[in-house]
Amino acid sequence: MPRRPTRHRRSLNPQPLTFSSFSRSVAQVASSFKAKHRMQHSKQHRESAPKSAAKGEQSVSSDEEEFEGVVQADFAFFDPKANDFHGVKTLLQTYLDDKQWDLSGFVDLVLGQTTVGTVVKIEDDEDEGVFSLVTALNMQRYKDHKCILELKEFLLKACQEKDVQDNLISLLGEQAQYVGLLVSQRVVNLPPQLLPPLYDALFDEVSWATEDEPTEELKNSFRFKFYILVSKIYKNKNANKKKKLSSDSDEAIIYTKPEDEIFHRLSLWSFCFPLQTQQPATLELRNYRFMGLVMAIEADKISTFRQELKSLINES
Repeated sequence: MPRRPTRHRRSLNPQPLTFSSFSRSVAQVASSFKAKHRMQHSKQHRESAPKSAAKGEQSVSSDEEEFEGVVQADFAFFDPKANDFHGVKTLLQTYLDDKQWDLSGFVDLVLGQTTVGTVVKIEDDEDEGVFSLVTALNMQRYKDHKCILELKEFLLKACQEKDVQDNLISLLGEQAQYVGLLVSQRVVNLPPQLLPPLYDALFDEVSWATEDEPTEELKNSFRFKFYILVSKIYKNKNANKKKKLSSDSDEAIIYTKPEDEIFHRLSLWSFCFPLQTQQPATLELRNYRFMGLVMAIEADKISTFRQELKSLINES
């Protein structure tokens, strides 16, 4: 399939990115807790050329090295390939909380779909660590795979809101051919300036696939009308109570990924569910509960999302 990449190179100065000073502080605390568990390196030779690249700075801190500072890095976008298996699996380790499921099979689906999907690595680095992944999988196309069956079971069990359950059942069942599971996972300190070109790459590839895939069946598998996203947030323990939250320090939701606030605002419906995975016990998060967030977004809202994401990053 012909690729139509756009090359992005810019100077980056990453920082915790959310919509308030309090949220930025909390995001930084949460990030420091997780960062050391989200990196995976493989030592195999790189075989493919990057789709695009962006120059950036990455904050690095390690207990094993007497170094803490900023490292210059050239991040590049690549098509997924087999050598990315361990790096992608590490990024997706808690995608479904602590559920024991066919994660390896899910990673195989992600890596097997090379026409739509991107992994982010450091350009010309011998250690092929995967810093980010974004893709969209058709729920009907892969419906018989064990990992997708288990994912649907997980979502249906997690949804306890009756009015949302019927909508979820519909998207996972009779409308599945029009539904893309939008998977976006990354290390916590990835420069936020990479987000607009990363999502642009995904949605451009989805559009191109409807024209360039070799069969009508494959072309139709990317004609999405809806996207489902599974993410995580910090939700204020008093958010559902009648008592009004006071000031900036009592925000109802803190988003672990800044784009999720845009997706949430544009969503057709959403629901939250409690997580079993460990969360940082910090003073800043004492009034918050770590929660899963599932959202459904209509495909015709994606252009608005892309515009708002660019504005968010440019204004930060």
